[in-house]
Amino acid sequence: MARAGLGPDWTCLFANDFDHKKCATYRRNWGDGEIVACDVRQVTPETLPGKANLIWGSFPCQDLSLAGAGAGLKGDRSGTFWPFWDVISGLIAGDRAPEIIALENVVGTLHSHGGRDFEAICSAFQRHGYQFGAMVIDAALFLPHSRPRLFIIGIRQDVRIPDAVVQQGPSTLWHSKTLQNAIGRLPSDLRQDWVWWNMPTPPPRTASFADLIEDDPQSVTWHSREQTQQLIAMMTETNLEKLEGARNRSRAGERVVGAVYKRTRRHSNGSKVQRAEVRFDDVAGCLRTPSGGSSRQLIIVVDDGRVRSRLISSRETARLMGLSDDYQLPENYNEAYHLSGDGVAVPAVRHIASNIFSPILHLNPREGRVAA
Repeated sequence: MARAGLGPDWTCLFANDFDHKKCATYRRNWGDGEIVACDVRQVTPETLPGKANLIWGSFPCQDLSLAGAGAGLKGDRSGTFWPFWDVISGLIAGDRAPEIIALENVVGTLHSHGGRDFEAICSAFQRHGYQFGAMVIDAALFLPHSRPRLFIIGIRQDVRIPDAVVQQGPSTLWHSKTLQNAIGRLPSDLRQDWVWWNMPTPPPRTASFADLIEDDPQSVTWHSREQTQQLIAMMTETNLEKLEGARNRSRAGERVVGAVYKRTRRHSNGSKVQRAEVRFDDVAGCLRTPSGGSSRQLIIVVDDGRVRSRLISSRETARLMGLSDDYQLPENYNEAYHLSGDGVAVPAVRHIASNIFSPILHLNPREGRVAA
């Protein structure tokens, strides 16, 4: 998905994922050439060909997520940041340091271990000769999908940065209060190399969640009336009021689509109970995978007062990530859902590439634009 966001002006030299099934999907869409299916601990600087302008890394989020166990960068999964960085260290030592290093992960990275994990990442950039800055970008700016993610972008110290892509301080759109607080906790010597990235506000999003819904999905089936009633019975009064409001809107001729997650909540008597929580704000809830500590997302469609429900389809999850309908997905539903839930929103990458990567590389020309 990062490659889709970068677009055709970029050439990919190397790609890697531990999941062989994800790599198979990559090959179906991009060809056999550069993808290597292995643990990042098996990747060495010698594995990577050439000298890339950009290295993009999206390391596992489970140990950094609020839904995870909180192991942070010491965890087995999110801790793969360190072998990833070992590869970068080797490239730098071999005079193959990229102009740009971009990292993407969950916002929980900012306060993992009281901010120490975020500080460790920033320190790694500084020790290896990079200025760095971060942004929190919500996919909802581009897609009907609530998905805030942290993007940390480092620029090699000898690379010139255009004035237009930096600003003197934080912006409300790209630098959330959580991010600003994390920056405030950084040691003063780290803040000396901090860059406040500046990007234009994207055009207003026009697509709604309802626009992405399939009438006749192939990967899932509609629930029976009894199954839908069971789902409704799991709702609290607040959520039932939302559903009734959707019914009223539908009777006025509007097709209303809501996103539903099943969550375990604590009852007033102290016991735990599973609840169905719905939103009808034309935006889907953040796609998550079971390995991230959450359930699969369901949808409710209300037409003329009639309520139907089902799992969100494979193609719908891909659309929520900004993938085109000609992008080939795994045939297995769980594999396709996992692929989308672990991905990065395509238009968020495109916005960063157009407004930060390209201006920097235009000011610092080198033949071609290549990424790993």
